[in-house]
Amino acid sequence: MGASMKDIQNQHDSRRINIRKVGVKDVSYPVIVLDKAHRAQKTVATVNMYVNLPHQFKGTHMSRFVEILNGFHDRFTLSAYQCILEEMKARLNAEAAHLEMRFPYFFTPGNSEEATLARYTCRLYGTLATELDLVVEVDVPISTVACMKTGTAPALWGLATVAVRMQRLLWIEDLIDLIEGALAGGEESVPAVERACTVIAATLEATEALIWYKVVVKNPASSYASFAAREWPEDRPIHGSGSAAPILLTWPLAAPNL
Repeated sequence: MGASMKDIQNQHDSRRINIRKVGVKDVSYPVIVLDKAHRAQKTVATVNMYVNLPHQFKGTHMSRFVEILNGFHDRFTLSAYQCILEEMKARLNAEAAHLEMRFPYFFTPGNSEEATLARYTCRLYGTLATELDLVVEVDVPISTVACMKTGTAPALWGLATVAVRMQRLLWIEDLIDLIEGALAGGEESVPAVERACTVIAATLEATEALIWYKVVVKNPASSYASFAAREWPEDRPIHGSGSAAPILLTWPLAAPNL
């Protein structure tokens, strides 16, 4: 009579060595994201899913990550984001769950004179331990000074990568418009990395929807690349609250019934 198979994944591990993170990455999956103009936009995301495992478990079935993802097929929206993290944490008996998405987002910028769609790369970084922490990140191309002033066809000068935590919903389109508006109206509209970073940071800091941001502006030159970065808050209070401790995101992730 053959011996029964052991459940290796749930077997106690006496070595007390924590596996910091285990999961799957670069999974292509169709998702639905909020669209201010059209309510919803279908796109394809590249998804990373991983968890922090306690030391008493030797591992986990990697197929479980995709099973969880497939459970939200045709309803993978931002409103389901926290539900996916909760299911990952529960089914894998994890201390924390992490879900990252990178996806192209299309819309017509507010300062565009022509009704043409622009493509932006967006990312969501979500972590659930005791509370949900969500960071929204977007890449915004920066045009040359001449293009900013004349509105001619864009000639790429650099890239601004902006990551934010929100205390209330700020549409992706509005976030991009804020960044592009800051660049277009900045001091002399000169896209030097320091000035570009400063004007974007000033605009974001004046936006009450945000509790944290990080701005990185890069300019790839022929022989080297220059960059400037700024993060807020560092050691300053958040909007005069008297506390510089990070605040976890609590704003709704989707419109009702989406």
